[in-house]
Amino acid sequence: MKKIEAIIRKARFKEVRDALHEIEVNFFTYWDVTGVGNEKKGHLYRGISYSTSDIQRRYLSIVVSDEFAERTVQTIIDAAKTGEIGDGKIFISEIQNTYRIRTGEHGNQALN
Repeated sequence: MKKIEAIIRKARFKEVRDALHEIEVNFFTYWDVTGVGNEKKGHLYRGISYSTSDIQRRYLSIVVSDEFAERTVQTIIDAAKTGEIGDGKIFISEIQNTYRIRTGEHGNQALN
């Protein structure tokens, strides 16, 4: 099993969520987060400098079977991509096991 963590633009969340539902990834968690990235560190508006170094993003956490990981990643990329700096990052890590608390099922059975 793989854990896929994605940091995306908040403005692209609806597209990503809908695309994940289309490929039947129906369970994931997400948080609103703030980070620092490579975007411009500030801008000037009417003579006043505003900091834009703190970037509002949405953080998604998804666990899928090994066979479904690449399709899930590609779906996120396709839905989140704008082509501009700041589209986000995706991280993949191994999950040793997972358990469904209600039934005690574990492994891939607990993901369905």
